[in-house]
Amino acid sequence: MTATRVAGQRRVCDVPVCDVGELDAGPGREAACGARMTAKVLVVDDVHVIRKVLEAKLLAEFFEVVLAGSGQEALEKAHSENPDIILLDVMMPDIDGFEVCRRLKADPLTSHIPVVMITGLDQPSDRIAGLEAGADDFLTKPTNDVALFARVRNLVRLKTMFDELRLREVAGHSFGLASLPDPVQEVNPVANAAILVVEDDPASVEAIRPILSRCAGLRVVSDEAEARRSITDGEWDLVVISLTLPGQHGLRLCAFLRASERLRQVPVLVLSKAGDDRSLLRALDLGVNDYVTKPADRAELQARVNTQLRRKMFQDRLRETMQMLVELAVVDPLTGLYNRRSLENNLSTRLAGEGSASGTVAMLLDLDHFKSINDTYGHPAGDAVLRQFAHRLRMNTRGVDMVARFGGEEFVIIMPETSCEEARMIAERLVRVTAQEPFRIADGREIGVTVSIGVTDAKPGEAQGDVIARADAALYRSKADGRNRVSMAC
Repeated sequence: MTATRVAGQRRVCDVPVCDVGELDAGPGREAACGARMTAKVLVVDDVHVIRKVLEAKLLAEFFEVVLAGSGQEALEKAHSENPDIILLDVMMPDIDGFEVCRRLKADPLTSHIPVVMITGLDQPSDRIAGLEAGADDFLTKPTNDVALFARVRNLVRLKTMFDELRLREVAGHSFGLASLPDPVQEVNPVANAAILVVEDDPASVEAIRPILSRCAGLRVVSDEAEARRSITDGEWDLVVISLTLPGQHGLRLCAFLRASERLRQVPVLVLSKAGDDRSLLRALDLGVNDYVTKPADRAELQARVNTQLRRKMFQDRLRETMQMLVELAVVDPLTGLYNRRSLENNLSTRLAGEGSASGTVAMLLDLDHFKSINDTYGHPAGDAVLRQFAHRLRMNTRGVDMVARFGGEEFVIIMPETSCEEARMIAERLVRVTAQEPFRIADGREIGVTVSIGVTDAKPGEAQGDVIARADAALYRSKADGRNRVSMAC
């Protein structure tokens, strides 16, 4: 994938999640909970009057609005205007909304822009066609303004999260550290999913169970207490919550999920009673991802579940890429040890605070005659030796010690709460374990390798360069005295 531009790079204001006790605050609740969310909205409709009416309503809610009167214009403005969300009509003369949505979702530059289809079509098959084309929601004209705006804000919130992840990912991609993952297109995302259903209506459970029966881990619970235990103890790809649970327990579970740092990224799909817009709007305001009206249409529920699972898979892949980028920033790729930048940051932090370096020892290690290994056996053999030596260092140091590759065949170990005498014994052990067992290279041959070590103690307030210089001077003495030994500078 060659695309590096991320749609929606502006930072959008997040709406804080209110306490569930505020759920009865009524229409004025939004002002009490936090600032309104703003975003750029692309409105696509071939009827001029409808475009202008939607524009006026959105402007009144402080959204930035871009208008398009055809499918082709919508595709062009999705690229040029970089909207945060698209409100898309289905029935258009040139390219219908289903095809526009498919093209948007197939394009890496626009695939992450939420699309809400707004149309006069009201059959379940039409909603399913829209969802299968990649739409994030499907609303029927005339739309409920409050529901529309709540839906827009909720989708923009989700998009903001993805944009922040992708911005960091693109930064790594520009340095050649990682490639952007392709959108997840698994045919049957349910197969490997773990799904929790919270529903106390037996008829609804019986209707849902066959739809989700193929998932790897399906659990159905009927009360709030059991649901909280299951949510906390498990790792879920999707949580389905009924809003008809007694005592607003469904809404409380939604708030519980979104208030938890560990759980707030889990997709939540709610089952809403027809006509209960009040509970549905509160759920959307709490940050749930999607909803289905009960009794749930089988095909629509399946399509919405698949959409949320694909989004979760893509989100997980983005986070894995971010974790890899973090590791690449601090870890040496050849040896798996910390790199020089991490070492310098760690040592500077220890030396900065008064007394923080007390009892800290630094070792500088250098493999003897390493250049001859590269010259005789080749650089791949040298790399194999470095990897095996790094493993021996890890096996013979403590978890609290910082082991880093300083550069080339040089390594540094920072050992907190260690005396010079203890460090000398550890260093001598490292000399022994290096020399006693030969290193194996790819062709099966074995190479004898030794190491020279210089050891010094770090003093509070001292410059890190001075610490490394003293350790280097001690290392030089080890080299001058015949190598394969330890010299102290404490």
